[in-house]
Amino acid sequence: MEILTRKQLIQKYIEFFKSKNHKEIPNASLIPENDPTTLFIGSGVETIIPYVLRQSHPSGKRLVNNQRSIRTRDIGEVGDEFHHTLFEMLGNWSLGDYWKEEAIKMTHEFLTKTLKIPQEKLAATCFKGDKNTPKDTESEKIYLEIGFLKERIAFLPKEDNFWGPAGKTGPCGPNTEIFYWKPNSKPPRKFNPKDNNWLEIGNNVLMEYYKNEKLEFIEQNQKTIDFGGGVERIIVTLAGLKDNYLADMWQPIIKQIEKLSKKTYKENQKAMRIIADHIKASCFIIADGIFPSNTEQGYVLRRLIRKAIRYGRQLNIKNFTTKVALPIFDIYTDYQHLQKNKNKILKELEKEEKRFLETLEKGITIFNKISEKEKKINCKDAFLLYQSYGFPLEMTKELAFEKGAKIDEIGFEKECKKHQKLSRTATQGKFKSGLADNSEQTTKLHTTTHLLLAALKKVLKDPNIHQKGSNITPERLRLDFNFPKKLTNEELKKIQEIVNQKIRQSIPIACETMSVSKAKKQGAEGVFNDKYSDKVTVYSANNFSKEICAGPHVTNTNELGNFKIIKEESSSAGVRRIKAELL
Repeated sequence: MEILTRKQLIQKYIEFFKSKNHKEIPNASLIPENDPTTLFIGSGVETIIPYVLRQSHPSGKRLVNNQRSIRTRDIGEVGDEFHHTLFEMLGNWSLGDYWKEEAIKMTHEFLTKTLKIPQEKLAATCFKGDKNTPKDTESEKIYLEIGFLKERIAFLPKEDNFWGPAGKTGPCGPNTEIFYWKPNSKPPRKFNPKDNNWLEIGNNVLMEYYKNEKLEFIEQNQKTIDFGGGVERIIVTLAGLKDNYLADMWQPIIKQIEKLSKKTYKENQKAMRIIADHIKASCFIIADGIFPSNTEQGYVLRRLIRKAIRYGRQLNIKNFTTKVALPIFDIYTDYQHLQKNKNKILKELEKEEKRFLETLEKGITIFNKISEKEKKINCKDAFLLYQSYGFPLEMTKELAFEKGAKIDEIGFEKECKKHQKLSRTATQGKFKSGLADNSEQTTKLHTTTHLLLAALKKVLKDPNIHQKGSNITPERLRLDFNFPKKLTNEELKKIQEIVNQKIRQSIPIACETMSVSKAKKQGAEGVFNDKYSDKVTVYSANNFSKEICAGPHVTNTNELGNFKIIKEESSSAGVRRIKAELL
């Protein structure tokens, strides 16, 4: 069995599925387009949701790629040997083309023939079935045909072997996972999924249902295959490593931290893992246009950088984030957007570290004042230091120990839980809908966003105005665009009038698949870089609006209703934001 580097694995995977007539699609931005249900892309399938919902993909029905992904729910777990904030996901898809047999056989062929994993070290899980959806005996039959022992196939319930939908409604279906026996020893004949020596290295999601608002699982006409396999996990598993941070995509960063701190990884594993993970994730987030802030993606970015800095303090290093980042650019030379934004990334890391170190100094001053008055730090004061100055409980305890003071740890934990509950409630309220729900109102507002951008260009007489971000819910649209100053009331009135005029003109929305060069030649709105595949989908409203987009859209502007601008404000330096609704 060959031990592969990160780049070798990705190359072998893409080449294998290209040989099976799959078209490679670009590795998309971490920032979702027009989807407020999630802050970051967490899997490859999230980048192609409109096509899973039956829209034709310009590259065809068989797709493959390697997708950078972030899962914020794992941030608190980082520090052990296998959790990461940023990771890469190998993915291949069939959009209404092949089904279970070809999917399972291709996955098996890639693992056993290309990666040369011995058959006897593999096992599989299938869906057990429930009152809504039947047992997946079809997948079991395919595994038996390709040489799996019956004892190596386990049937698991919905919580383990059923995917989705992402929201309340949407595409979903059973999944079937492939497991690998990690030890060098001979695996037991009977597969036990609860035995940690078996590690999942790939998962085929079999999207054959659509869950509707009545909570019914309706069989879809277009069935979708969605395979996902973690690059880091496969590399580490095949190399026989017990610690992910010993793999090639981590070691140069770890060695840099060792060099800067003059300490060993062996004796400082948790701190070094957190610093390496958080700085890497931060580099990729900044490369996709996000800056540290107190809201949404910017808030996650700020948390990552500041937590890395706090753990740097444990290692007695500071002003280190840019130095730790340098090896990341050498590891990921295949990400051109990362290389192009190197200076910007380093500058933002440096700025945020400087800003946080100043905040830390203020926090220590506040702590000293508190500890001078009281020998026990109450929960509210400890939580103030945590929330306003970024002090984790460990840091406050460390300072308290130096002063001979104690902390109300139980009260602090209660405050944290209360804060987390409020945060979750706010988040659930904010991220309650998106493109994944494909609702009628979301579709209307998505189409309206195109008309709004075209109207902005016309009224402001600037063809270089482009979309810098958008967020659409069934209640309203939000469009960010580059412009150096606040729009006047007169300009906003004209923009609103033009959009409503186009709605009243009953313009058909045309959809056409074409090459990127043709779209550019026709003046379609889009950022022409490595974002697009060879072919793209272009939506047009006569000669007024023409944009590269994945949808969804209405068929005629007369479906939209009355357009009203709610608010115009600054989003960030040189970027304005308009919020609007349809009445």
